[in-house]
Amino acid sequence: MLSFILRRLGIGLVVLVVASYLMYLLTAYSGDPLADLRASTAPNKVQLMEARSQLLNLDVPPYLRYFIWLGGVLKVFIGQFTLGVDPTNAQVTTQLGAAMTSTLQLITLSEFIGLFIGVVIGITTALRQYSGYDYSVTFMSFLFFSLPVFWLAAMLKQYVAIGFNDFLGDPQIPIPLIIALAAISAFLWQGIVGGPWRKRLVTAGVSGIATLAILWYLVSSDWFSNPSLGPVVCAGMGVGIAFIVTALSTGIKDRRALYSSLVTVAVGMALYYPLQYIYVGASVWTILVLAVVAVGVGVLVGWLFRGPDRWRSARTAAITAVGLGFIFVIDRAMGSWQVYATSSYVNNRPIATIGSSTPQLDGDFWISMLDTYSHLLLPTLCLVLVSLASYSRYSRSSTLEVMNQDYIRTARAKGLTERTVVMRHAFRNTLIPVTTLLTLDIGALIGGAVITERVFGWSGMGAMFINGLYKVDVNSVMGFFLVTGATVIVFNIIADVLYSALDPRIRVS
Repeated sequence: MLSFILRRLGIGLVVLVVASYLMYLLTAYSGDPLADLRASTAPNKVQLMEARSQLLNLDVPPYLRYFIWLGGVLKVFIGQFTLGVDPTNAQVTTQLGAAMTSTLQLITLSEFIGLFIGVVIGITTALRQYSGYDYSVTFMSFLFFSLPVFWLAAMLKQYVAIGFNDFLGDPQIPIPLIIALAAISAFLWQGIVGGPWRKRLVTAGVSGIATLAILWYLVSSDWFSNPSLGPVVCAGMGVGIAFIVTALSTGIKDRRALYSSLVTVAVGMALYYPLQYIYVGASVWTILVLAVVAVGVGVLVGWLFRGPDRWRSARTAAITAVGLGFIFVIDRAMGSWQVYATSSYVNNRPIATIGSSTPQLDGDFWISMLDTYSHLLLPTLCLVLVSLASYSRYSRSSTLEVMNQDYIRTARAKGLTERTVVMRHAFRNTLIPVTTLLTLDIGALIGGAVITERVFGWSGMGAMFINGLYKVDVNSVMGFFLVTGATVIVFNIIADVLYSALDPRIRVS
């Protein structure tokens, strides 16, 4: 394995050097970096041109100037790494660090959500092939996939941001709209659950009534102006997470795993009020430490339940603990919503349409988190909707192919439950094509979702690349290229290693 990784890494570095040389020449010959100064009427124009030429080594031909740039990159081995400076004499590494942080913040959330929802949709539609649910999801997936990104972004701005901000001014839902939403919910859930018509009618009735009750409560309690979950809702959601995680991880019949998850939820709810004091001076590190503690508590509870396979109970309880902790964080953030939304800088329009933060906004960790995610909402939603079709279609086709394999028929013939067949035997092999797609998407998105960043005013890698090309700033363009190229190489190697982990029949040699 180690020799394979080293060999692939060596080949990747050779490819990166050759590609970067070609990219450097193409960028350098694409325009004149002194064009703005040539058109200037400044009396010291000549001196400014000479200073920039000396600063950027423009007196050296591009095919030789590349090696000056490469020498700065290779100084990483002696701790003096540099990518040069831009025409304003600012370090490219500083700009690149800020752009990477902004882009990673954007794509990490969108990739995680898009991958999770896409795989779930793909597997469920494969298991319900040619059903109404399958056809509906297929239609919606390809609809969003075919929409131009700039148009979709504009629609999200208009109807999700501006429309919802207007709604918050007077958060009232008309009764006809409530009834219509309940009917839509009933139709969707009966299609997802499926089964005989009697089961469909029961599902539709329960989901419709539940939607009516929830919407009525949200409107009557003025929840949209001052949202919160509270201990009762958190406990209910925790129990739901415990049942769902147990059903997917071990099956509901594994009572030890189920009881360990429910006990974990009980321990978490016992700590609900003490945690509120810890949240007062919280930071990112506080949340990370609490997450580690939650995993530890879940593992301990599952381990104490003993049984023939302690690890199954420990794993299930740990996942449940993380899910409940996530609910607690959302609940605490909601407690600061009214303060954030009514601040003078937000002015009751919390869903942002441009930028990555609200200028001059000051507040604690929770206010900053709300501000960050309110700005992330629209661009993340845009990227998720666009990528959802590819993830769901790949996982659907892969699941259909895997479910027809001989070893799946053998597993069913042995009397294994359908959950065990899907989650234990089919799921890992289903992820192989998705892994390939994910590594390619990360390599592409790390370079910046150029259109999305432009529409939402997000200063990331895409904006840095476009500005570099416009100004013929070779060093900035090469900084962008170095990061994206290295990311593609590294994630392709990771994909090859993951193949052998997902499918025991694949061996890396």
